Amino acid sequence: MSIDKTLNMLNSKALDKLFTELYGKEDLEAEKKRYYDVIQGFKKEFGDKDIKLFSSPGRTEISGNHTDHNHGKVLAGSINLDCVGAAAVNHSCKVNVISVTYDQRLEIDLNNLEPSREKAGTADLLKGLIQGFKESGYEVGGFDAYITSNVISSAGVSSSASFEMLICSMLNTFFNEGRMNTVAYAHMGKFAENKYWDKASGLLDQMACAVGGLITIDFEEPADPVVEKIDFDFASENHSLIIVQTGRGHADLSADYSSVPNEMKKVAEFFGKQVCAEISEEDVINNLQKVREFAGDRSVMRALHFFEENKRVEAEVTALKEGRFQDFLKNITASGNSSWKWLQNCYTNSSFQEQGISIALALTELFIEKKKRGACRVHGGGFAGVIMAMLPNDLVDEYVSYMEKAIGDGNVYKMSIRPYGAICIDELLKE
Repeated sequence: MSIDKTLNMLNSKALDKLFTELYGKEDLEAEKKRYYDVIQGFKKEFGDKDIKLFSSPGRTEISGNHTDHNHGKVLAGSINLDCVGAAAVNHSCKVNVISVTYDQRLEIDLNNLEPSREKAGTADLLKGLIQGFKESGYEVGGFDAYITSNVISSAGVSSSASFEMLICSMLNTFFNEGRMNTVAYAHMGKFAENKYWDKASGLLDQMACAVGGLITIDFEEPADPVVEKIDFDFASENHSLIIVQTGRGHADLSADYSSVPNEMKKVAEFFGKQVCAEISEEDVINNLQKVREFAGDRSVMRALHFFEENKRVEAEVTALKEGRFQDFLKNITASGNSSWKWLQNCYTNSSFQEQGISIALALTELFIEKKKRGACRVHGGGFAGVIMAMLPNDLVDEYVSYMEKAIGDGNVYKMSIRPYGAICIDELLKE
């Protein structure tokens, strides 16, 4: 579609309806202005071409903390913060990407997709995605893209996976006739992070960003995870999901993150298995002394968290399906307590005086105890960074003021679950 026709599309009733679903009625005009700026930015940089618009959300992990890497279960959702792009085929062997948010200009030669020596940064990630498509038998080609993102960086809402799934949507739409499914998208992102960033990522972030809505994922077969959409709207319960950015610690957390899956797998190793999904809680308890000697006490605690967290995901999904929202919230609280006490990922032992997550959780628990409503838990990988709270709408403004006074302005974000994952706006409006 020409740029003029695309600009006209921004004023259509169909687009207003879609954007209301994606971003909420109160942000409709602001988002239309955001897309207008992206379209004009593309025109300025690449000229007047037939373009398509794309959107890919960030994600929130609602429950299933540190379970995916041991083939467990999670409950996650796509959020109303997203990565947005205007793109067009350029009929060359070059992929040109401008990221206005991060002030980056990338030019990738399709005939030279070797990672850099550092294996870091957006250029390597983009190369990895393209190479993943090629190795999986999908088509690739040259295109131009102008991208912006409001997915918060370093906040556990997967800004990198949001970008990855946006690029996958472009490659699928332009060169693969839209035949790829969201599981394929997720594997492209995982391949790029594993091979071009040397990051031992799973599929959780990419799946939640790609699929959209509220979903539960069972990673028992990680090559083909079972995904189920949950038809539930938090707004119908007059609750909001809130992310609190507590600040990054100064310690290198790489060893902390790696220790969680490795220690769980050490427990499985005692039984001759590779991951905790292949053993049972009863196996561990019935052989407790020997497992403790073999794997260590913290490893056992983390394995017990894995088993109980899987049960909580199942209980939360059932509660949502049956309309038992208060039971759902109780399990959110239980998940948070398990992460804090059993999984032990709320601060790093290498810098135990830095406890931003613990402070934020303590403050939030005091608030919830006083109001007798709501739930909270650590969000994402942990050790530093982010917590999640789920609160009634009438308490949100008070909570935001309370937390920002304690930890600083601009660190508390109200979010909603959006019904769509990584999409081509043009294609969706045709349906």
